[in-house]
Amino acid sequence: MSEQDASPGKRPARAVEIAGRVCHVLLVVVFLAAGSAKLAGAAEMVDAFDTIGAGPWPRYCVGVIEITGVLGLLVPRLVGLAALGLAALMIGAIITNVVIDAFSLLAVVLLLLSATVAWGRRNRTKALAGGTHADEFAA
Repeated sequence: MSEQDASPGKRPARAVEIAGRVCHVLLVVVFLAAGSAKLAGAAEMVDAFDTIGAGPWPRYCVGVIEITGVLGLLVPRLVGLAALGLAALMIGAIITNVVIDAFSLLAVVLLLLSATVAWGRRNRTKALAGGTHADEFAA
């Protein structure tokens, strides 16, 4: 079998790996910006939390969770857990938006991106939870 014959089989795996890394980078950038804006008290974030009837402390709490999630996304061993945590945060955001009769496409997209990254790291996350080492997705 020639190298060309083996190459097409490797392309989908490589494409999936690249897509996973793009999702990962997008999560880091978006959650770093959103968490920083919440902690800095950006007017847009203050207004958003006032709209749902929350004061500054829930905004600070969400900002800290987002920044903590970003830090987890930067530690290869914790990427899956961090993505799961951010997915849970986005589920909460979507539920909140439904309750106040608003729709946030961004929250849905971030949920999908977080779930994609978590799924891509599922074996490593299982190994972490089980106390074993996983070579898959070694970064």
